[in-house]
Amino acid sequence: MVTLGVLIGNRGFFPAHLCTEGRQKVLQVLESEGIRALILPEEATRNGAVESLEEARKYAEFFRAHRDELDGVLVSLPNFGDERAIANTLRWAGIDVPVLIHAFPDRPDRMSINFRRDSFCGKISVCNNLYQYGIRYSLTTLHTVDPDSEAFRADLRRFAAVCRVVRSLRGLRIGQIGARPAAFNTVRYSEKLLERAGITVEPLDLSELLGWIRRMNDQDPPVQQKLEEIRAYTDTQGIPEESLYKLAKLGVAIDRFLQEKELKAVAIQCWTALEEFYGVVPCTPMSMLSNRLIPSACEADIPGVLSMYLLQQASGKPAALLDWNNNYRDELDKGVVFHCSNLPAAFFESQRMDYQEIIAGTVGKENTYGTLVGRIAPGPFTFCGLTTDEFSGRIRTYVGEGRFTDDPLETFGGYGVFEVPGLQQLLRYVCANGFPHHVAATLNHVADVLAEALGTYLGWDVYRHQA
Repeated sequence: MVTLGVLIGNRGFFPAHLCTEGRQKVLQVLESEGIRALILPEEATRNGAVESLEEARKYAEFFRAHRDELDGVLVSLPNFGDERAIANTLRWAGIDVPVLIHAFPDRPDRMSINFRRDSFCGKISVCNNLYQYGIRYSLTTLHTVDPDSEAFRADLRRFAAVCRVVRSLRGLRIGQIGARPAAFNTVRYSEKLLERAGITVEPLDLSELLGWIRRMNDQDPPVQQKLEEIRAYTDTQGIPEESLYKLAKLGVAIDRFLQEKELKAVAIQCWTALEEFYGVVPCTPMSMLSNRLIPSACEADIPGVLSMYLLQQASGKPAALLDWNNNYRDELDKGVVFHCSNLPAAFFESQRMDYQEIIAGTVGKENTYGTLVGRIAPGPFTFCGLTTDEFSGRIRTYVGEGRFTDDPLETFGGYGVFEVPGLQQLLRYVCANGFPHHVAATLNHVADVLAEALGTYLGWDVYRHQA
């Protein structure tokens, strides 16, 4: 559940009943949307709002006392509001969270002194003062909007997602199992730039993981439980029993690493040490993790798994790591995405376990069971690419939206045909700015959420692709 501090603005020579009525309406809407509100009792300030210096101090102390609970702040203006009181409250509270500015609409037939709001104008003044104070903020889609409207509810849901993304990066810990594959310079990254952004990478040598596995027995309860989870998760017909047990033990070992190090996501080396020295591909355990909202990326791609994590937080749905893989006929806005694959089950029309055809050519089919094969189901998606740019000392991202189609395609692994308006422009941007070939995706349209969270509140460089 997202928790928002609520700040009702007031200017005294406007009708007091507008504040009390507006406060009640806003709180009712928040409750109906499943958003927890933190607000002082109505009797704590004049009209249950904030206007004076004293009231600003009181609200600042209240928010500061609840700073660990707050994901964001909603500033609502039933009338013009006192811009200084609002800005002072947020400054003195010392809370670094997203802020949404909302203003009630006036009605032409209720513009008398008893009902006139002037929130339209007051919102501009509030934003001006927040800008002067260096306080970052978000805006509703419409300049003024009734809290009961679907437009405002949509804004609330979007803002809640922004808050989730920002909150989720506080103290985020990501695991990296093994080194990057030697051939994949594209997944290089700066651990120091991520640490500066509050994101810690916890490494685990592949030999240590395999050491844990060597101490396991087939009949160990965790191994048996994981084996049943795998069989329930995907069609394992034709897969050697030995490979299934190896996958189960690998899954148990990865779970141990995640639990012991308090990790929210993990990237794993998969080319080709696990296949050569253990005898399976890690795709299925990774897919299972991503499907239960613990993103897992192949090829030790930390920026890739971070992109997955961001998309998951924005959408509330699983994310996958894909290759921008191929053109589709001569249709300039369409292309093919692909991975071997470890895509979460939620992405597929249907899927089954098989061997990994690419790696099998070098290490043998018998050593590459565990990949998931299937086609991505048609529907909307959001994509996100991320790189740590050591030359500029910044984290750079791009985000956009498209759809997976049902255009015919016959291949192997996890794959799909996609359509992105202005695809050629996007691909020029990706290539010209040194982004990797990997891209993360989630099955929802949340590009605006990511652009707002990453650009406005985290200060990352964001390219929002729009045709």
